Amino acid sequence: MMEFAALTYGLLASVILSAAQRNRKLAQPHPPLLLYAGYLVCGLSAGLALALAYVALTLSGIL
Repeated sequence: MMEFAALTYGLLASVILSAAQRNRKLAQPHPPLLLYAGYLVCGLSAGLALALAYVALTLSGIL
């Protein structure tokens, strides 16, 4: 299950970044759905980073 989530997340991030790069190269505005998906991926990344940092600090005995 973890592999499927990682593959889906990576694919979604890749599609969002390539679409944003293409729009920037063509000097076109980004569609709202692309912006929302980008913010979603950014929020998921930040949340996952905080959760993993908490788990690492808890398991190491610092917290």
